[in-house]
Amino acid sequence: MRIKDIREATASISSEIQNAYVNFSQMTVSVIAVESDVVRDGRPVTGYGICSNGRYAQGGILRERLIPRLEAAGEGELLTDDGSNFDPRKVRNVMLANEKPGGHGDRSVAAGALDMAIWDLVAKIAEQPLWRLLSDRYNDGKHDERVMVYPGGGYYYPGKGLEKLQDEMRGYRDQGYKVVKMKIGAVPLTEDLPRIEAVADLVGGNDLAVDANGRFDLTTALAYGDAMAPFDLFWFEEPGDPLDFQLNAELAARYPGALATGENLFSLQDARNLIRHGGMRPDRDWIQVDPALSYGLTEYLDIIEMIESLGWSRRRLIPHGGHQLALAMAAGLQLGGSESYPGVFQPYGGFADDTVIVDGMAEPGEHLGIGMEFKGAMFAEIRKLVG
Repeated sequence: MRIKDIREATASISSEIQNAYVNFSQMTVSVIAVESDVVRDGRPVTGYGICSNGRYAQGGILRERLIPRLEAAGEGELLTDDGSNFDPRKVRNVMLANEKPGGHGDRSVAAGALDMAIWDLVAKIAEQPLWRLLSDRYNDGKHDERVMVYPGGGYYYPGKGLEKLQDEMRGYRDQGYKVVKMKIGAVPLTEDLPRIEAVADLVGGNDLAVDANGRFDLTTALAYGDAMAPFDLFWFEEPGDPLDFQLNAELAARYPGALATGENLFSLQDARNLIRHGGMRPDRDWIQVDPALSYGLTEYLDIIEMIESLGWSRRRLIPHGGHQLALAMAAGLQLGGSESYPGVFQPYGGFADDTVIVDGMAEPGEHLGIGMEFKGAMFAEIRKLVG
């Protein structure tokens, strides 16, 4: 068993939306196909992967470093000990060979996209949905039949007033979502508060999460926290710079509601430092590391082990990214839930076309692997780009 070919390409997900820090007018993602020599139904079994939004495509790192290392791997070097499948951890070790620790940044994004394709391939060769494979191998056969999901939305864009913001959130409710998320921080607090109130009036504060995308200094974060405390929000996400653990800790000491952060932390050590130094409270706060930005599911398994060793429940983990991988992980590993992107970053955002959301919960489905083939518009683009 061997990898026959690895193909990568850059896909555009540009749009007019913006959050508190960036606009998405030039946003791209990497798309990857890993083709094996295993043949089923007359076609080679192929795994597909993408990186998440927000960090751009990583073609250079993939083409110049990670992919050539896998292509140069010796016979059997990437396989399980019995040779029956590829071993994602061995693959990870080969593609990251000779890389210095620390400074994760874009390298972790490239690895995350490639790791996703490997896991898709592994599950397809095993003839299982990825969530079931994860349940069997890493969770004693336990899994969740239904996963809490919430839509990432509420972005700023030209001409979007309170009425259109409410219409967007009403649309998510009509699609079956319960908890909804909106962006804050691109305008002053005096302008953001009416936006928050408008959505809270519609869905209730308990079902509203807000996301500042790391925009605030401590003074501003505290002011927002004080103003939003009466809403009893589902969470207050990424109030300050992702690596400013002291800011996060000082806010946590004063803000009574739940905090959520971690989508811009890209490694096991980053996540460990957040728990050690960020003031995060295991009874209410949420960790949002995105596997498609942080070396992949392989690294995420280590993160689960780490947080549990520090007294946290894996139920406090909700992967960022709004992709099918996160849904499979949440179901098979019994995490706290998964983000979804039903309205943005298309065609790459969101789940398989036949995924039904009821009362804010989604079933992972029985598609082999991650199930990218069953998100029709996305897979059509993937096939155009990488075959």
